[in-house]
Amino acid sequence: MEPKLSSQSNLVLIFGLSLSLFSVFYINKHLIFPASNFFYPQLRTTPFSQSFYSENNHYNFPQITKTAEISPTNLSHIVFGIVGSEKAWQFRKSYIESWWRPNHTNGYLFLDVPPGPHLLPWPETSPPFRVSDDLTKLLNKTDIRAQRMVHGIMEVLREVKDHKNLRWVVMGDDDSVFFVDNMVDVLAQYDHTKYYYLGGHSEFILSNSIFSFNQAFGGGGIMLSYPLAKALAGDMENCLKRYVFLNSADNTTKACIADIGVNLSPQRGNHQIDFRGDISGFLSTHSLTPLLSLHHFDMVDPIFPTKDRFESTRHLMTAAKVDQSRMLQQTICYNRRSNWSLSISWGYSAQIYERIMPRSYLLMPIETFTPWLETPNPPAYMFNTRGRSGDPCEAPHAFFFQSVERTTAAEDGGGGIITTYSRAWPRGLPACLTSGNRSADFIHTIRVFSPDTKRTATDRCECCDIIKEDKGKTEVRVRECMSNEIIA
Repeated sequence: MEPKLSSQSNLVLIFGLSLSLFSVFYINKHLIFPASNFFYPQLRTTPFSQSFYSENNHYNFPQITKTAEISPTNLSHIVFGIVGSEKAWQFRKSYIESWWRPNHTNGYLFLDVPPGPHLLPWPETSPPFRVSDDLTKLLNKTDIRAQRMVHGIMEVLREVKDHKNLRWVVMGDDDSVFFVDNMVDVLAQYDHTKYYYLGGHSEFILSNSIFSFNQAFGGGGIMLSYPLAKALAGDMENCLKRYVFLNSADNTTKACIADIGVNLSPQRGNHQIDFRGDISGFLSTHSLTPLLSLHHFDMVDPIFPTKDRFESTRHLMTAAKVDQSRMLQQTICYNRRSNWSLSISWGYSAQIYERIMPRSYLLMPIETFTPWLETPNPPAYMFNTRGRSGDPCEAPHAFFFQSVERTTAAEDGGGGIITTYSRAWPRGLPACLTSGNRSADFIHTIRVFSPDTKRTATDRCECCDIIKEDKGKTEVRVRECMSNEIIA
């Protein structure tokens, strides 16, 4: 016979169950969000209220509709949001105007205050301007620089009238240099109806460590698919309040996007340029991925000798206007008779080494630059480097981009693109004795013939041949590598 529970035991059991239920609800209500203080010491999560984009605000964005056939992504499917300051615009507009295409690129420049008389009338060569929303009351703080840049994502969406044609939102700074043809090609590889957060890391390890290895650095461009940008805009007010303590726009953007459930898809073609000094070593050894952006030109030396920063930017874009797909793409070939190695960074530079060097070595940038901030110990960068050398077998002869032209001449293979690179300065070293004592000092010009076709392959670099060397000029033809070709 089973024993019966006493009334006292029943009371104890009921009390225990009630206490357990109370504990569960209490923990859920009070401990889940405060526990996040372990990760963000200053984090204060505000309750989720109705979307900022309510009927009263008139900021409801249209629902995404899928069509049976989706046309390839083109420039008209992208809107650019550039966030800048009125004070700096007169000094930085040349960077934006170097790539902005009036009547073709879509987007807006968001200034902190209305432009003064010295900026008016507003030129057609610049993006149309808007004045950023005042967020001081919303966030109850006066320094809203970081939040203003994040809020710009919502503001640029608000300005777009036809969302049916919108696929991507690209945000940048007023000194960001974008290569929009390459950007179109890269974005076309992604399904714009999905949630994508694209951009690049900082080249400087410490910047990634301080802020995040999982964020896109905004100066190099942040690229958001429309569904993600729409979701981010819908939670903008809550998110800015949630992370009001953060003083980094890029970190805030990353945090808001993470809360939507999306992670960064890193792009090696976006460049924050967190360097100081001469970045020619970095620009001469680009990866196989298409060049998408450059940034911080105010913080580094002019990238071309004898030109200032703005002249350098415009000069670089003269090559980009002819063939963006090959911009900075590194091609290596050899003069076996002279034991020379030639490394070409298309549209930017060419180098001659007086020794045969394998591609695996020439891929490493010469550390002509210095870190963004002083660091006590290496490594400083997110990639391997090689130091400057005074060894005549290691130090290159440096040539920089001078001109570009299209040709239809028969001797040029029936047509193509010719880029010319001229010697920057005397190397000032003797010849490399160990490779035959054949000096390249007499070479003053390098002409590179490349196909007049878009380069779409990113799985392997192009190869080249030295086709002529005469009277101080070397001529090189770029071609596809043979299946079994070794670049060494």
